Parts: sequence; C-alpha cells; structure tokens
Amino acid sequence: MDNNISKKNILIKKASGDEQLFIPEKLERSLYNAGAKTETVLKIVNDIQDWIYPGASTKEIYRRAFAILHRDTASPAIRYKLKQAIFALGPTGYPFESLIGELFKLKGFVTEVGVVVDGHCITHEMDVIATLDSAQHLMECKYHKDQGKYVSIQVPLYVRSRVDDIIRKRKELEEYRGYSFTGWVVTNTSFSPDSIRYGKCSGLNLLAWDYPAGQGLKNMIEDLKIYPITILESLNPIEQQHLLNQGIVTCSQLSKNMDLLQELDFSKTKYDVLRKEINEICN
Repeated sequence: MDNNISKKNILIKKASGDEQLFIPEKLERSLYNAGAKTETVLKIVNDIQDWIYPGASTKEIYRRAFAILHRDTASPAIRYKLKQAIFALGPTGYPFESLIGELFKLKGFVTEVGVVVDGHCITHEMDVIATLDSAQHLMECKYHKDQGKYVSIQVPLYVRSRVDDIIRKRKELEEYRGYSFTGWVVTNTSFSPDSIRYGKCSGLNLLAWDYPAGQGLKNMIEDLKIYPITILESLNPIEQQHLLNQGIVTCSQLSKNMDLLQELDFSKTKYDVLRKEINEICN
C-alpha cells in the first residue's frame, strides 16, 4: 500500500453490531478485487480515511466508496456491489441455492438443486448435490437477507445428522460403490465460532461470504465471474424478480436467454445498455 496513505486506529461498526478496527488495506484489497485501477483505489482510500469517524458503519463506508468508484468507472463499481447483490436474491432461498449450483457446475461438477433423496431412516431434501467423478458433496444452503445474521451451531449439528443418514443409505447402494461423500453448509453471511469449530472437528465443510479466508463465496464468484443478475443496474427490482422467477439467476444465464426479456417489453436502447453491461461484467 502507498506510504502516503495514513492509518487511523478507528473502531467501526459491522452489520452484526460488533466493532472492529478499520483496516485501510482491507478496503484497498476489495477495490482491487473489483477491478479498480490504482489511481482510483488510492483516491477512495484517502477519501474514506479523511472522512471516517469512530462508530461509522461498514454500510456507510461501502456507500461512500461505491459512489466514488461509480463516478470514476462503471464496471468495477458494479462488481464492488456484489455483496449487496447477493442479499437482493431473496426473499426465498431458492435463487441462492441455484447460484451455488451454478458455481459448482462451472467447477466441473454435475449438480442437482432442491432434490429429495432417501436416507437410511427418512427422506431428506438437499439444497444442492454436486458430483465429480466418484466424489459427491451434499449441501445445505442457509440464505439470510440480513448481513448481520450468522449461522449458529444448531445448523451444522442438524446438517451433520441429515448428511450421515443419506451417506449411510447411499453406501448400501451398488450405484454408489466406491464413492466418497462430504457434507457442506453454505451461507451468504457468516458462521459462529462454535459452528466453525464443529465443522473442522466433524469433517463438515463450511462456506461463507469470506470463509475460509481467501477461499470464501466472494472469492469463488469473482474467480469464476458468475455474478447474480441482481448486480445489474440496468434492471429494476421488479424486472430482476421476474427473471429470478424464470430460473435466471446469473448474468451468464441471462446472456444465453435474452429472449426472456421480450415479456418485459424493453426498448432497443435499454436492451443494448443491458447487453453491454452484461458483457462488461462477465468479461
């Protein structure tokens, strides 16, 4: 980081209400990840450090940074609003489950979303099942509209028992001979410390917005460039919801199904602006 950028020992407030030290490097890194140029990054970080005060919320910091970034360049600004776009996928959890399915599909897995399967004792609905060769991942997705929420220990305890019941049944079936099975809990927010400890101890994989560090959901989305349609500024919330109801969750899906926009009666100008925005984000 540039030596001209000073640091301030200021506590800011997270969405959960907890306080944390404002770390300029963390803001800088998120801006670079969004594709912002060095000149713009330094401009934003300097502005935030001049403005910031004890007790400022992370949401306030985001809004101020986004406003500057959007004035300077559109595409990185859009990618920077990724976290808010994920929260806009609601109100149900199904679009989030579909997004996770698409992520693993791009990683080479065969995926199923919202499927009912037999366990040894009872049947279960798994949000996502991802299979690659003889490795199968059984995933429970926990979507929250409030970024202050976190997944408590009760969830991984519950998921571990469900996954174990399914694994016990599948190990009895010839079609799964030689398969390995892994349970997952995936969330767009975070996990409690007890959840993380239990996941590590029990062999349950946990995936959250920024967990595991450097390999979280945010990293996966940015690495694979599989952005949700709720990130598109050319679509209003009603138009976004219409497409989500049609099973279109990602920008890449929309780019392959632009004919669905006919029902929305877009003008040629709006259609062209949307197409340009999708190309900029995906590329």
